[in-house]
Amino acid sequence: MRPAPSSERVSAQMKRMPRKDSKAELRLRRRLHELGLRYRVHLKGLPGTPDVAFTRAKIAVFVDGCFWHRCPEHGVIPKANRQWWTDKLETNVQRDARKDSELRELGWLPVHVWEHQDCEVAARQLKDLWRSRVGQ
Repeated sequence: MRPAPSSERVSAQMKRMPRKDSKAELRLRRRLHELGLRYRVHLKGLPGTPDVAFTRAKIAVFVDGCFWHRCPEHGVIPKANRQWWTDKLETNVQRDARKDSELRELGWLPVHVWEHQDCEVAARQLKDLWRSRVGQ
């Protein structure tokens, strides 16, 4: 059960956070496309519905928000409703590990890109990974 929001402002801010097509995700997709890579977006039928899926190479890419996925560099726990948020965010981390395991069992390689990472660097790493997986 969700606790009452600590303020209407915070509640409104949380509701505005995108579940998909975040700025970081759009920047990464744009750069991947510029590098000549083609991919599927939010591919249903795979565990976790990856943000970007390279079907030929079987690479599932997730662009993770620092708050929601507990980034070791930038992840914070809100002061209000601290225990609830701790439990909620830990559940997210456990779900991420579970979906990664399920993807590996299906022969897919899960890759996580933090929202704060340089999209140029991440895109080039993904291109190299794609090449190694498809033999080019």
